[in-house]
Amino acid sequence: MAKKILTVDDAASIRQMVAFTLKGAGYEVVEAVDGQDGLNKAKSAQFDLVLTDQNMPKMDGLTLIRSLRALPQYRSTPILMLTTESSDDMKSKGRAAKATGWLVKPFDPSKLLEVVKKVVG
Repeated sequence: MAKKILTVDDAASIRQMVAFTLKGAGYEVVEAVDGQDGLNKAKSAQFDLVLTDQNMPKMDGLTLIRSLRALPQYRSTPILMLTTESSDDMKSKGRAAKATGWLVKPFDPSKLLEVVKKVVG
């Protein structure tokens, strides 16, 4: 059965590129337009991986990660940040929020797949 991935980004072009890359590798992908939308979708279905941007309206990525980690079903689910933010300060905030990993945009599709395979198989 295909692994189910939630991708959360306010930029439609990024969501489409991520979804295209992951679907091409056999993953099932659900898209969310911001952190609040992502949280709502995560509560209504179980995902094997969450990929989230940081800078979004309504709820940013770090807040989304903390909200997901507060839910029993997402305590150990891999959550990757896919963002333009690359400062050490922001990465340490990501670690504190219990992000599994950090990818910087623009992303290389083969690198994205490599990281996704590592965390969910």
